[in-house]
Amino acid sequence: MKNLHRILCCNLQSHLLPNVEVLRKAGVPDKKVIFLAVHQHRVFMVDKKRFRKTVEEVKKIGFSPSVLRFVSAVHVRRVVSKSFWEKKVVSYKKWGWSEDEIISAFEKHPYCMLVSVDKIMSTMDFLVNNMGSDPSVVLKRPKLILYSLEKRIRPRYSVYKILLENGLIKKGSNLVPVVDSSEKDFLKKFVMCYEKEVPGLLQLDQEQVGNVKVL
Repeated sequence: MKNLHRILCCNLQSHLLPNVEVLRKAGVPDKKVIFLAVHQHRVFMVDKKRFRKTVEEVKKIGFSPSVLRFVSAVHVRRVVSKSFWEKKVVSYKKWGWSEDEIISAFEKHPYCMLVSVDKIMSTMDFLVNNMGSDPSVVLKRPKLILYSLEKRIRPRYSVYKILLENGLIKKGSNLVPVVDSSEKDFLKKFVMCYEKEVPGLLQLDQEQVGNVKVL
């Protein structure tokens, strides 16, 4: 325990505090600095010079230091190595995204560059080839990449297909709300209001997802 305490104190003085100061000087509000320090403290465990370089890279991309996405971007750029970053860029390019568009997606939701290559490819494959979404739709909502394919996207699409087969919604309808809606809104828009037309729809949704709560 004494050794652990000594290590923590050493990291606090040599890394955490100096790098917190780097963020403050960059214009990041204390509230956002605290958020990163509490939730992603390992991001700070690097020498000040390297940390400052990461912060400067994020600023050059166009992130405003005043928004939470700035510290999220710093987190991602710190933990994703150059080689893995390039592999993810290649993965997105396979779906027709340009480098500028990939950076644009990163600006919208930095964590789209934190997920694995397998996750990118499997989710994009389902959204595009199964659900019929255009890659440009995902580009505008990169958050879609982060949702669980098995626990969220597939189950919700199963409900959508049943509504489509019963003529309750039109083919070509916007699929973003199907995936991106909160659990409460999804139940309201795609399940509860069609219970009379499709008896058992709620039960199907509960079986598919496994943890649906009726609100």
